[in-house]
Amino acid sequence: MAAADGVGTKLRIAIETGCHRTVGIDLVAMCVNDLVVVGAEPLFFLDYFGAGRLEPDVAAEVVEGIAEGCRRAGCALIGGETAELPGLYAAGDYDLAGFAVGAAERGRVLTGAAVGPGDIVLGLASDGLHSNGFSLVRMLCADAGLGWDDPAPFDPARPLGEALLTPTRIYVRSVLAALKRQIPKRQPPGGQENAGIGALAHITGGGLTGNIPRVLPPGLGVDLDGGAWPVPPVFGWLRGAGRLDPAEMAQTFNCGLGMVAIAAPDAAGDAEARLREQGETVTRIGTVVPRDAGAPAVRIAGWEAGWEDRWRA
Repeated sequence: MAAADGVGTKLRIAIETGCHRTVGIDLVAMCVNDLVVVGAEPLFFLDYFGAGRLEPDVAAEVVEGIAEGCRRAGCALIGGETAELPGLYAAGDYDLAGFAVGAAERGRVLTGAAVGPGDIVLGLASDGLHSNGFSLVRMLCADAGLGWDDPAPFDPARPLGEALLTPTRIYVRSVLAALKRQIPKRQPPGGQENAGIGALAHITGGGLTGNIPRVLPPGLGVDLDGGAWPVPPVFGWLRGAGRLDPAEMAQTFNCGLGMVAIAAPDAAGDAEARLREQGETVTRIGTVVPRDAGAPAVRIAGWEAGWEDRWRA
């Protein structure tokens, strides 16, 4: 199994602040988190670094972050490509792409086929924005007249640029540890399903409402309790600065949940315990429910009431 991804316009903040190391971690995270949602263990990683002119100090800092990301994911950094493309990239600009390859035991791939009504939806806390929505984030910062060295409105002890560059959390080790301690679960027609946790969703571009439906069988949706999990203050500030409604937040950002797991009711407690043992903050955020044709796959209750109190920095 393989995955490819990039960091997106979060790179612009790294370039403008001169802080390049954390985007290397982001690059690895975006790929390996996509692999682990099917139960695959990342084996090795390759990167692409393209720039108008190679600046060795910048490239070294980026690769240092990539190496750190690989250490966190437990995979090998085996190589990559560095390209100088004058005329394509502006002075000082660069772009990144990552490629990860992993393996899963035959018959143990998570497909979501075993997910059924009544299953429990677990949310794993994010470390902030991760690597999505940064075109909007940068626009809101500019509209507010903020520079990257100004105190972050949602974390005044840190410069804004540093706070926004907090790297994407890598869930590989914790999720794999939980999957290895599975207990029996219903079997789907035509094949064996990984026991206990029936599906995982990496909450990236598209937010909660765009990513969870990808792992649900036809005719099923999820009802989420919007007041169940703590929301990092950065999202409250973004919501206020952009006058964004709850639905727009949910389809743009991870809103405090970087990974979602769906487990059978008799397996959810065990899955929670294993994930917490591995250092994850885990919250029961909802249940799987039957869904009528044309109904939304993700319904979130409890966000509109008391929004300002919950999301205020």
